[in-house]
Amino acid sequence: QVQLVESGGGLVQAGGSLRLSCAASGHTLSSYAMGWFRQTPGKGREIVIATSRSGEFSKYKDSVKGRFTISRDDAKNTFYLQMNSLKPEDTAVYYCAARLTVDGLGMWTNNEDYNDWGRGTQVTVSS
Repeated sequence: QVQLVESGGGLVQAGGSLRLSCAASGHTLSSYAMGWFRQTPGKGREIVIATSRSGEFSKYKDSVKGRFTISRDDAKNTFYLQMNSLKPEDTAVYYCAARLTVDGLGMWTNNEDYNDWGRGTQVTVSS
């Protein structure tokens, strides 16, 4: 089991940027497919970006394409979500998730596909 801790959330004006971090401990992230999810009150947790273990492939939620990007720093065992051109509708609690897998190319977009989760970080975008 890998432990995940998100950070970097906060309050930002529309059009601004934030970079979320997901620091892992216990296992190296290079063994995991990763995902960033978000949740707003009264709604289920939705996928924002899913990436393969190899980092070669990613799937983006349509509404964030061109604005959000992911990256991974294996030396720091940390996974990042860069969010640009933020909109009020991006306001949510953001979670990172990890799925231990031998499949280097697969991507997973459902909550139940992931074994390990962080506690989330709040992102609030004001208009």
